[in-house]
Amino acid sequence: MSEINVKIGENQRSFPAPVSVAEALKSVDRDLVKKSLAAKVNGEDVDLSYTLDNSDEIISIEPILPETTDGLEVIRHSAAHLLAAAVLDLFPGTKLGVGPALMDDARYGYYYDVIAPRTLTETDLPVIEKKMREIAKRNLAYRREVLDKQDLVKLFTDRDEPLKCELVNEKASDTATAYHIDNTSFVDFCLGPHVPNTNKLKAFKLLALSGAYWKGDANNQQMQRIYGTAFATQEELDAWLKQREEAERRDHRRIGKELDLFSISDDYGPGLILWHPKGAAIRMEMENLLKEELQRRGYSFVFTPHIAKRQLWRISGHEENYADGMYAPTSIEDEEYRLKPMNCPFHIGIYKASPKSYRDLPQRYSELGTVYRAELSGAIHGLMRCRGFTVDDAHLFVRPDQIREEIADCLDFAIKVFETYGFDRVRFELSVRGAAENKGYLGANEDWENAETALANALKEREISYERIEGEAAFYGPKIDIKIEDAIGRIWQLGTIQLDFNLPERFELEYTGEDGQRHRPVMIHRALFGSVERFFGVLIEHYAGAFPFWLAPIQITVLPITDRINDYAESVASELKQSGLRVEMNLKSDKIGAKIRDAQINKIPFMLVLGDKELEDKTIAVRERKQGDLGVMRLDEFKDMAKRLKETRAIANG
Repeated sequence: MSEINVKIGENQRSFPAPVSVAEALKSVDRDLVKKSLAAKVNGEDVDLSYTLDNSDEIISIEPILPETTDGLEVIRHSAAHLLAAAVLDLFPGTKLGVGPALMDDARYGYYYDVIAPRTLTETDLPVIEKKMREIAKRNLAYRREVLDKQDLVKLFTDRDEPLKCELVNEKASDTATAYHIDNTSFVDFCLGPHVPNTNKLKAFKLLALSGAYWKGDANNQQMQRIYGTAFATQEELDAWLKQREEAERRDHRRIGKELDLFSISDDYGPGLILWHPKGAAIRMEMENLLKEELQRRGYSFVFTPHIAKRQLWRISGHEENYADGMYAPTSIEDEEYRLKPMNCPFHIGIYKASPKSYRDLPQRYSELGTVYRAELSGAIHGLMRCRGFTVDDAHLFVRPDQIREEIADCLDFAIKVFETYGFDRVRFELSVRGAAENKGYLGANEDWENAETALANALKEREISYERIEGEAAFYGPKIDIKIEDAIGRIWQLGTIQLDFNLPERFELEYTGEDGQRHRPVMIHRALFGSVERFFGVLIEHYAGAFPFWLAPIQITVLPITDRINDYAESVASELKQSGLRVEMNLKSDKIGAKIRDAQINKIPFMLVLGDKELEDKTIAVRERKQGDLGVMRLDEFKDMAKRLKETRAIANG
């Protein structure tokens, strides 16, 4: 009988073939099997019931535990199947779409798309959730079945599941896997893995209903999307729900309307932002900070058009790989043009406008460039995902030997900017090709190895801890993703630093080297905010609309107690405005208490209360929105403090 050599942690065992993953884990630690949800076998995610056959090499098994990210994904994916099983039980004849786990969505943990016999409503969610709990308590197995493609199509044809048949025909190879929840009517075309049984799902909740289109295509039939979330423990779920409640209180769409920062109107189009004067004041401060840092770091500012000939996007590869995300072409004098989804090709055009030598590099171009993406209406979400948005874009054209130094400066830039906004918890991920499969990646192996080493060294030299993500590089080069943690613990993916071998090759970029020969530069894509709109939305929610003094759209409000103080109030406001501060006056006939409450509602950092005593002494009574009464000051004293807060971009107003 042949043997299988298995390594689990520091332990190595030999088993007669075949043996299940669960049996192998049990040989090392029986409790480990009880804790585990699934496992990684030689890096591949599998169920605990997965059978190991004969192998000439040592097989590595790593258990997937509930407290890990992989474990959470298994829980959520399994919960999506549990949701579908409950819907099928309650609404026989329901047609199933897809039901993935959502690991990068701060609002939800999973969803399942369905076409039920009747339209589902919010009142159905508690009923479906109750049924999910009933099924979960029955401790039913998630069972994996391997079928020939034709047999799986027949299975779904017999069940009258046309959408599943379509998926199998499109995505399955000769064989495919189906997952059942035993003793229910649920079966799905799925790669897995899943928890061993429904009893492992102890903390889940349904959250919302929305419309969706099959495969995200508005030309396809409409479905209903049921959103939920799941965690390993009830304590984690309760903490998340509390965070979600706080997130709803901080929702940038509600606060943006209350503070008159921006609006979105169907009259102009979903996903298109109208920046109001107060929102624009904040945006200008955001841009000023960037421009100061860019200039200090040797970037050149450029401006580029919003459209270009369609041929440009064919060369760049967007026509081939990104057409669904672009607006339809428009014809001008028999020539086709398209709105730009990205700024990169335009910056390449600037680089190519004149010959470059090795002495001219690096070239650093920066642009606050507005781009356009044809997002489906169901994907649009306030400022976070728009159809028109402005990217704080920079493209650096460098020699290979300059990569490490330029990446290091990009990292310093990112840390400096995010710290200025008060984000002191910044995370970095290094996405590389991975050793298992390099097909589809462009560029020579030596270039990739040098680039990945340069990125890693730049992080290490600045003693920046990072997570290395194997197999997640862009097809054109490795990248560093930058994530921030906000005031209530949510993680936001914002900045990215990407190396690109693809576009320099496509556009035949060159520079003359020290050897007199022609060489290809490497292109670095660098954006910190992701988009100005998205980062603005994050700022609104991070501060809950109570911006620090330097960012606040109205920094100071002058509040005369009576009408006879109005002239003095106007002189105070005028002097502060002359110092470059954003000031308003409240000359309404309201009582001073009402004026203060109005200023608090509008989250204005400072209130200057003026009465007869202040008029007589030529002073001001200062209130801060959180600290309350700061006492009486001379105007010059307050003005110096306010200017210092603005110039230093202080987070606290003290």
